[in-house]
Amino acid sequence: MKTDISAPADVYRSIAAPSEGLYKELGSRFLAFAYPVETEDEARALLAALRARYHDARHHCCAWRLGVDGAVWRASDDGEPAGTAGRPILGQIDSEGLSDVLMVVVRYFGGIKLGVPGLIRAYKTAAADALGNAKTIEKVAGSWYRVGFGYDSMPAVMKLVKDMDLPQRAREWGESCTLELRVRDTLRKDFLERISAISNFATQL
Repeated sequence: MKTDISAPADVYRSIAAPSEGLYKELGSRFLAFAYPVETEDEARALLAALRARYHDARHHCCAWRLGVDGAVWRASDDGEPAGTAGRPILGQIDSEGLSDVLMVVVRYFGGIKLGVPGLIRAYKTAAADALGNAKTIEKVAGSWYRVGFGYDSMPAVMKLVKDMDLPQRAREWGESCTLELRVRDTLRKDFLERISAISNFATQL
């Protein structure tokens, strides 16, 4: 996976929304689909949905890479000759320096065999077309924390939220207060040290 050495350690590139591509050769059609994903379960669910949608296609080849360091990945040839589909698809994700991306290329066989070089070219080109149509974004690796505190601690908590520029959601003001905060990886240690002095609990979600 290509990385930008000038970027912070918790910043990486992905795609903003699903995109599609297409490649045709000797009657075969290669329909390419790129999706932003964050978990393997999410990737598998999308792959299953495409298998159901294009159930009459011969192959549903895929690759994904996940996480800030891209350490979680898979490449599947789905019945094509070994190394002709999954790896070329993954190679396009890597050549763009992306992660949290699922690529699926659905092949409709046209009756003429393309050979190993032809298959590699076809899957690579279809994947590249889909990624070329995608908008890339920067993502910041982090985790959500559910934080609880009393009303007397609210000014200190909200100052911490402002100082560390923490996205928040799921506010609940009742007998006590809770909210969820997203903390980027590089700020986690500082956040936990500071929140422990003013909060009843800070639980990672």
